[in-house]
Amino acid sequence: MNDDGVKKALIRCAVGFDTSEIVEEYAADGDELKLVKRKVTKRDVPPDIKAVKMLLDGEAGVEGLSDEELEERRKKLVEMLKEESVDGKD
Repeated sequence: MNDDGVKKALIRCAVGFDTSEIVEEYAADGDELKLVKRKVTKRDVPPDIKAVKMLLDGEAGVEGLSDEELEERRKKLVEMLKEESVDGKD
């Protein structure tokens, strides 16, 4: 995975995302396998504060900021990422 792919994945984690998990059960039917059960579970993965922090740490001038200043920057970054996520959807 290149740096651009890593950054996109980090942004996705920072803003949160929806995902689904598919579980299929098969049974032997003679020489073939037959699908007997398929379960699709959808879930919402909330924004990850650690991913936000990693993005903030990569931003210039973050060192030496107070917790309040970091929190304010985090909020601004999350808003920017949400806008980018909405604009970048297919």
